Amino acid sequence: MKRNLISLGILLLFAFIQPVYAQNDRAADEAAIRDNVKQLETAWNTKSGVAYAKPFAEDADFVVINGTYIKGRDVIATSHQRIFDTIFKDTTLSLTVKQVRFLRPDVAVVHVSGRRDGPTKELVQDAFMTYVMTKEGKVWTISAFQNTAVAAR
Repeated sequence: MKRNLISLGILLLFAFIQPVYAQNDRAADEAAIRDNVKQLETAWNTKSGVAYAKPFAEDADFVVINGTYIKGRDVIATSHQRIFDTIFKDTTLSLTVKQVRFLRPDVAVVHVSGRRDGPTKELVQDAFMTYVMTKEGKVWTISAFQNTAVAAR
């Protein structure tokens, strides 16, 4: 009887501890995901294509705001450096994470609103982005990215 009570006590202890560990892991994962988004914003504002591409998976899928599809971290870096050096050189970007939804412990869908500001009204653009992020080991990367223009109201 005593052994059964001890076993029951241990099982109950683990039942309460596991959710606490899961919540802590989820909070750390969400922080890492938010850091990836912040890195994109910082890289845009410092005009570094390499830094912009760093949070992306090596084989990431990327749909540009105009519907163009590109694939891979290297292409993302090169194409962004090109626009940073030309059309968007005088712009800034602000990103706000609206939602992080974990589909599995290692897969999340992230919705982000963004605003690009610039010296002319043609360079100002609001957008809504969807990221699919995956976790390999302890590192979260952007596996797929969809950028959608938001029409002026």
